[in-house]
Amino acid sequence: MNAEAQRSATAPSRPTLDDIRAAHKRIAPHIHRTPVVTSASLDALAGAHLYFKCENLQRSGSFKMRGASNAVFSLSDTEAARGVVTHSSGNHAAALALAAKERGIRAWIVMPSDAPQVKRRAVEAFGAEVVLCEPTLASREATAAEVLRRTGAVLIHPYDDERIIAGQGTAALELIEEIPDLDFVLAPISGGGLLSGTAIAAKNLRPAIRVIGCEPANADDAARSLAAAKIEPAATTKTIADGLRATLAPRTFEILRRLVDQVALVSEEEIVSAMRLLWERLKLVVEPSGAVAAAPALFRQIGADGKNVGIILSGGNLDLDSLPFRPTAPRQPLPTER
Repeated sequence: MNAEAQRSATAPSRPTLDDIRAAHKRIAPHIHRTPVVTSASLDALAGAHLYFKCENLQRSGSFKMRGASNAVFSLSDTEAARGVVTHSSGNHAAALALAAKERGIRAWIVMPSDAPQVKRRAVEAFGAEVVLCEPTLASREATAAEVLRRTGAVLIHPYDDERIIAGQGTAALELIEEIPDLDFVLAPISGGGLLSGTAIAAKNLRPAIRVIGCEPANADDAARSLAAAKIEPAATTKTIADGLRATLAPRTFEILRRLVDQVALVSEEEIVSAMRLLWERLKLVVEPSGAVAAAPALFRQIGADGKNVGIILSGGNLDLDSLPFRPTAPRQPLPTER
């Protein structure tokens, strides 16, 4: 066996466009086909034609409902009866909890102790059992392993899972079906599930498209990993984009290494500015991790002048009591209050 064949035989499997299409059919009853919105003023700012795929309006508040639904509804009845377990800082946790509720099975969710309260409340509201751990990847994985041992449940990894990646790819599938002449597609990077599914769908549907991963400069492990051709550890600095702190897995690293054209890094200030622009111009509540995907286009970092740019706004689970900016004007009384 030659070296390439040996590598292929041992590499983690990756989904195909057919898998993404099958996932879309499977999850259609359980997700929203989210809208694609535009803004002339944001186009002028970016110098490009921007098309925002609003996964912040997805069920459970993020694109994660796509992958979680595909994974849960792909289980056999025997597997489903055991329940499911995962570890997540929030959006995958809520999505898996909701998908499990809809299939009528139990879910155990390992969450770091510093996860946003709005995300923990969502998980509990969907009926899952939350198990807290220390805010490190090692603690998350160790705690999840203990829950697996205790319960016998099925692990649904947040991103290192072919079913999850195929489900996440359905967002780009819908986007390109609606806007077929895209020149760029942008998505945030954390563990790489969304960007992997996006890249597979986009490059198969439109081979010339440029796939751009978007990452906080303060959490730049994906950019470092792709530059070094090996998985690098997470950065030690903090970022407001709390959902983008995971590191790549071998499966997602291999997909991104083959299919992603560029990783764009954005500052904390640019993330907040992008959030505010989306609030003011599109009237959309977008969490910091979602705004990371918009920032490179809004601030002209990707060389897209005059081009058609698709942007996946990945989620909207934001604690409104902790907004990183103030509204531009004092709140005006509603007509019924006058």
